[in-house]
Amino acid sequence: MQIHHRRFGRTGWDVSEIGFGAWAIGGAWGDVSEADARQAVHAALDAGTTFIDTADVYGDGRSERIIRDVLHERGGKRPVVATKAGRRLNPHVADGYTKANIEAFIDRSRENLGVDTLDLVQLHCPPTDVYFRPQLFEGLDELVAAGKLRHYGVSVERVEEALKAIEYPNVVSVQIIYNLFRQRPAQLFFREALAKNVAVIVRVPLASGMLTGKLNAQSTFAADDHRHFNRHGEAFDVGETFSGVPYDVALEAVDALRPYVPQGATMAQFALRWILMEKAVSVVIPGAKNAAQAQANADASALAALPEETMAHARRIYDQLIAPHVHQRW
Repeated sequence: MQIHHRRFGRTGWDVSEIGFGAWAIGGAWGDVSEADARQAVHAALDAGTTFIDTADVYGDGRSERIIRDVLHERGGKRPVVATKAGRRLNPHVADGYTKANIEAFIDRSRENLGVDTLDLVQLHCPPTDVYFRPQLFEGLDELVAAGKLRHYGVSVERVEEALKAIEYPNVVSVQIIYNLFRQRPAQLFFREALAKNVAVIVRVPLASGMLTGKLNAQSTFAADDHRHFNRHGEAFDVGETFSGVPYDVALEAVDALRPYVPQGATMAQFALRWILMEKAVSVVIPGAKNAAQAQANADASALAALPEETMAHARRIYDQLIAPHVHQRW
């Protein structure tokens, strides 16, 4: 099946609308073997994926190094590889976001990924104050001029951070959570991103696996899986785990959505296709722990557009069940 492509903001890149999110092959998702991780990346690329998203903290560089090795092994035309920087700071505070610190992280990622110039570096969900520090963005401009990266963007927790970030003229992309359980970005942010030709990378598209439809009240998770240790935001923003929706409420919403899954599609593919109905979205980056998951994710690109009736039902389920828990928080 042919994977469709979209323009990535004003970079001049065309990328596959389904990308590969490489958090799961780094860590915090239970045990993923090196072999499975490599096969997942290979499968995504074999399916036509041309955008990979990773970060320096995913497995302390493991994710970046696996990507490096797979791309070296394959040769040929490289996909766009985006990484993130900032979460290595300890403590993770706004004052740590200096040009010097970010440059050191970038240099480490260049080594991990085996390249002189990174395609895209994203600030990795920094504290809100960082978006009000123009000197940092000027420093990023200097690193672009120095040839260490081609472009930079931001990965945000909240819509308000996204709106502030795109006031900086050289922020080419924003990574944000948007899915059937997190619909607020479509109200204002997407319109502004389109107006400024800013690429939108959608993460957590399946709400940490909840929107695969495979979880239930008895599901358990490994001790090193964030779905076990971050259920209440103990380690990082709770919005990154099940999109911040209480587990029992999320299960109820999934059951309400099941009748609208297109015939022949999985619920995960339906959830991905729902995101792709939004024209402001440049690429969605579901994760995969193995080759089969990577292939199934890519296949969502081939689904037909969802009917207006289905979109209306999805909005109603969100308004009634989900919005009271998440809408104004992020």
